[in-house]
Amino acid sequence: MTVFLCSKCGTAITPQLAELAAVPNISDDEHDRDKDTRRAPSTVPQGHYVIDAEPWGPPYVVQNDQEDPRPAQSRGLLVSGEEGFVISAGVRGTVLMYPEDAPDLRPLPNWENSSGCCGPTGNEGLNRSCSCGAAVATLAADCFGPYELHLDPVRTYAFSQ
Repeated sequence: MTVFLCSKCGTAITPQLAELAAVPNISDDEHDRDKDTRRAPSTVPQGHYVIDAEPWGPPYVVQNDQEDPRPAQSRGLLVSGEEGFVISAGVRGTVLMYPEDAPDLRPLPNWENSSGCCGPTGNEGLNRSCSCGAAVATLAADCFGPYELHLDPVRTYAFSQ
């Protein structure tokens, strides 16, 4: 079992979590979304985490294939900038987890990096902080994208027993 802590202050961000071997496949069927929030099912089940090998978040670079673009990040949406469709060149190795397994994380001041329709898209970078104020995670919880929390692998660390 593993607990994740803030690199700045050492505060535990999560309870004990069990590691998954791979990122689970989740349904993208509209019928599986929550009827009230319109959120997709969480990518990772409660009480678990997985290391996401794919890049997540900014910076973004222009995709080579503008005729058949890919989502900007795994389990994400198409994102376009001034120069065309972009893809994440962000950090790899984020800790992907069930959002409610980090109940004490809070939005950054003025909801920085939290734009979206019904919740943050997660496309703008870190948007959740530890109680000490350090930005440590990105929540993706909008009604048209994935529902997941990414702990930054530098701003957090794991403690396993």
